[in-house]
Amino acid sequence: MQLPITTTLLLALERGVLRVTLNRPDVRNALNATMVAELNAVFDAVNEAPSGEVRVVILRGAGGHFCAGADLKEMMASGMKPPKAGEADPLVAFNRSFGTMLRKVTNLPAVVVTICEGAVLAGGFGFACTSDVALSHVDAKFGVPETTRGLPPAQIAPFIVERIGLTQARRLCLTGAQFDGVEACELGIVHENFRDETDLNVQLDALLKQILTCAPIANAVTKEIVVNSTRRDIDAVLDDAAQKFAACVRGAEAPEGISAFMQKRAPKWAG
Repeated sequence: MQLPITTTLLLALERGVLRVTLNRPDVRNALNATMVAELNAVFDAVNEAPSGEVRVVILRGAGGHFCAGADLKEMMASGMKPPKAGEADPLVAFNRSFGTMLRKVTNLPAVVVTICEGAVLAGGFGFACTSDVALSHVDAKFGVPETTRGLPPAQIAPFIVERIGLTQARRLCLTGAQFDGVEACELGIVHENFRDETDLNVQLDALLKQILTCAPIANAVTKEIVVNSTRRDIDAVLDDAAQKFAACVRGAEAPEGISAFMQKRAPKWAG
């Protein structure tokens, strides 16, 4: 797999685990146009990689913060004037790029793990809501502060609704409330809390061991079925899932996985 060259991200791929570190610590890893474009390029590379080459993507921020959302200072500096007649509005394209990025996270064939600490705000909150597994420091600062700044959480709101339901999403989006990692776990935004780096490493090692015992193609197919289940007619989902099940049975993984189970051994893909 050929990883893109990046200036705002640190990338490390080892044994099927791609670590992506948001690396703008001076602005709490705020998302500017360059970072969004680079993240989109990384997610495209993962999506196009040979099956099983990237099995897990771990998203984390440098400097003790996950992500404080969009870089509003850069957005303001780029100009707020409306476009001339017939010209495309650059603010529309800039905002929509966030939704494209979050859709790619949701649809990646790899399992996406977010490590939430420090600021987990706005777009950073969106990453947490689109990940498959989210771990959070107990004192992380979560929130959807857009409306307190005169903006709607335009691209992340649908993903928040998917994550925690309409009632809680309305409360969080319409109040700008901020809360810690413990409450984020209670709301179902994250799955587990950690208190320090040692605690995190223990949890992450156990989580990776669990993920890597799962067959990569089966995991990718399962993720697609689960994600689609909330977005399509249930009969269409079940029809599609039956086709995917049959394809998996006739593929390379199921015979190996069933044989390993019967022979009481680990399958070949188990890391």
